[in-house]
Amino acid sequence: MKIKVCGMTDAENIRQVRALGVDIIGLIFAPKSPRFVPMASSLAGIIPDYAVLEGQQKIKIPHVSDQSNDLINFCGVFVDDMPQNIVTRVYNYHLSYVQLHGHESPVMIDNLRRTLDPDIAPGIKIIKALPVKTADDLKATEDYEGHVDLFLFDAKGPLAGGNGTQYDWDILQAYDGHTPFLLSGGIGPDDADRIKAFHHPMFRGIDLNSKFETRPGYKDVNQLREFIEKIRN
Repeated sequence: MKIKVCGMTDAENIRQVRALGVDIIGLIFAPKSPRFVPMASSLAGIIPDYAVLEGQQKIKIPHVSDQSNDLINFCGVFVDDMPQNIVTRVYNYHLSYVQLHGHESPVMIDNLRRTLDPDIAPGIKIIKALPVKTADDLKATEDYEGHVDLFLFDAKGPLAGGNGTQYDWDILQAYDGHTPFLLSGGIGPDDADRIKAFHHPMFRGIDLNSKFETRPGYKDVNQLREFIEKIRN
């Protein structure tokens, strides 16, 4: 089961969370989010591998594939952004995943993948986030089958994501698509048993964010450690 920790903004905090065995670190590039990463310089100091240029700041950011456990898989989160902005972020941050939280069409997604893979980011994975409240909301997955690598089922709320609210996961038993998915939506330290009890043939992992924060963008490492130990034991 993959564990994704999203909405991170601090280099040292990222290093600490990655040391827990987290699979994916999410960086939010949606300006309206309180966890928005406005400048690459805010991530300076992460285990250096690549020197890149973002604005006027020269920094170092690592990039790895899913086959390596040594460095960091970054996922960029976007909401109805211009494709050229996404491509720039993928290149500058060496993203392994792109997560789309808006109304992106399958055509846009296909064009984005062709632009990125293989010339800019070979093998990059694309996640489509979909808000869920009732089983009828799962019908939206039909348009994206064959176009994305993962779905992320989030709770409906006033924001495109990061609302910190939960929904009834039993609804997801109505999902009969062939694209695997991540669970998201207000998952907190007390939900380990609930996650371990959840079963679905396409369930591949979880997305953690606001319920593990001491402030927006900064995660409580001790809470995450205890939670991950419960999940993986």
